[in-house]
Amino acid sequence: MIAFVPLRLAACIALLTATAAAAQDASPWQIDNHSQLRLLAGSRSGPVMLGGIAIQLQPGWHTYWRNPGDSGVPPRFDFSKSDNVEAVTILWPAPTKFEDGAGGISLGYLSKVVLPLRVVAKDPSKPVTLRAAINYAVCEKLCVPVEATAEQAFTSVASTEDSALMAALDTVPKPATLGDASPLTVRDVKRDGNRVLVDVIAPDGPADLFVEGPTEEWALPVPKRLKESPAGVKRFAFDLEGLPSGASADGAALKLTLVGAEKAYEFNVNLN
Repeated sequence: MIAFVPLRLAACIALLTATAAAAQDASPWQIDNHSQLRLLAGSRSGPVMLGGIAIQLQPGWHTYWRNPGDSGVPPRFDFSKSDNVEAVTILWPAPTKFEDGAGGISLGYLSKVVLPLRVVAKDPSKPVTLRAAINYAVCEKLCVPVEATAEQAFTSVASTEDSALMAALDTVPKPATLGDASPLTVRDVKRDGNRVLVDVIAPDGPADLFVEGPTEEWALPVPKRLKESPAGVKRFAFDLEGLPSGASADGAALKLTLVGAEKAYEFNVNLN
């Protein structure tokens, strides 16, 4: 005799199975007054895995990029209590530029963001558990510090979070070479005394440029778009301010992040 499962019961079983699988690949939300955070685990295959930190913010609130701009606090991460983890690399999605309320520009994320993580296992044959202690700031008119801890094991051969993690990975700026043939690129970087001029090729539409120094101690200003530019380019400029005490700009290794309407690229240049 063949036993039939009622359609409603079958639907409930399918829903519970899908919910259990999703819960297996993401930690519970860590909720505070203005945001919530959790860890995501991608598929388990080989020594290198893709994970993520998902942050959701209340409407009107924001958090910061690795370089917060003229004001703000970058997030801090501690993965030292993880099991069987050799290294964790944070892959930062391209930030949004917004006014900081004090006449400056901040760089960060509105509404929500997933920070992809490249997780390397010490021993691929053993279980991997990522544990994170995260300090970050969420801001509206005032900033509120948040401390969160989360834990997530990498167990799935095919994770339910793979599509979300790959979508987040697509928002991370891609490495590029100065003057390459891409429609969106940095064509030239020139130093004029204490000022740096950056010529950008960009299709019609918005383009933003951000600059970082060799270390986190460098606090270079956000480049500004000049109204007058050579034909065919968008020229940005920034002053060599915010250098650490005793540091020299001569030969400094700078990272330029160019963000267009649909693409974003990173350029490593040495300042002459």
